Amino acid sequence: MSDLNIPFQTIDWSKIPRTEHQGETGAAYWQTVQFPGLRLRIVEYSEGYAADHWCQKGHIVYCLEGEVVNEQENGPDSVLTPGMSYVVSDDLSSHRSVTKKGVKLLIIDGDFLQLKS
Repeated sequence: MSDLNIPFQTIDWSKIPRTEHQGETGAAYWQTVQFPGLRLRIVEYSEGYAADHWCQKGHIVYCLEGEVVNEQENGPDSVLTPGMSYVVSDDLSSHRSVTKKGVKLLIIDGDFLQLKS
């Protein structure tokens, strides 16, 4: 079996440690599972959270709870509510997250989202 393969497994998110990341305002709390070339995260943004940077990383984002505004540096903002997603490849958007009341997201990113020529 290649070191890049991921065997079947379950993830008990209640056992994954949370790390805190300060925003411009508020905080983000990440629970991260890392595989070769793939990162899975449950991310919670506190009430009043605004990211402290413009992100150019590709993501698949699924909203589990709450509401988040996805600001784009050169495009229209979008809003995610529970059951909604967005997807973008690396380097195709400068975006950042802002939430008034807080939000819980499932975020998936990895090598498969690298920009293809």
